[in-house]
Amino acid sequence: MEDRNTLTARSAVLSALLGSHPPRLPSRALVRVGEVFGIAEGTVRVALSRMVAAGDLVQDDGRYELSERLRERQVRQDESRSPHTRSWDGTWEIAIVTAERRAPSDRAALRHTMTALRLAELREGTWLRPANLIRRWPEIVTAQCTLVDGRPREDPTALLWDLDGWAAEARRLERALGQAEGLAEGFLVSAAVLRHLLADPLLPAELLPEDWPGARLRARYDDFDRDYRRALQVHLNS
Repeated sequence: MEDRNTLTARSAVLSALLGSHPPRLPSRALVRVGEVFGIAEGTVRVALSRMVAAGDLVQDDGRYELSERLRERQVRQDESRSPHTRSWDGTWEIAIVTAERRAPSDRAALRHTMTALRLAELREGTWLRPANLIRRWPEIVTAQCTLVDGRPREDPTALLWDLDGWAAEARRLERALGQAEGLAEGFLVSAAVLRHLLADPLLPAELLPEDWPGARLRARYDDFDRDYRRALQVHLNS
């Protein structure tokens, strides 16, 4: 988790916009967010200009909103809070890279997409996960991979994900939500929870350890976020 003394203006702006629906805020609100962390107004405005130039934000009439690329990140973030799943019949999705002569940029883009789709790499070029998520395969995957539905003879879950590590961090964050005091600490804890939920493999219950904390962390965060958003809005309006 970022320390409040090292949080950058860019991180503060992105977190504020990713948590807003729609992801659009006036510059004065983003300046007020920076104030929570002692970030000067000029520093925030410089960061906003640089983010517009980099294609992270779009500016219109004094308001800043996430670019299309970062809106996709918000969609993934929202999905991690309220995942779209289906009952699992034991089938696994398997994506095998079969395209030849791929450019390094294509390789990097595929890896990023596979991670966002919550697949794990068993070995180089072989990605898989249980077929319990409702979503479409993007073109970047179908262009580079052959897709197969299968059933591993032995459960590969332990080879693909560190479930104990994820669960331990989830429990720590759940405690942190209950102990967070003030806008700055709440902001940082909130961002840390959202990052952690993005890393949840969203496995079917049949493959999870007992007392898996995923659903509990989501419910606890929803309560926290509702109260925090109310307090932050008071600060932004003051």
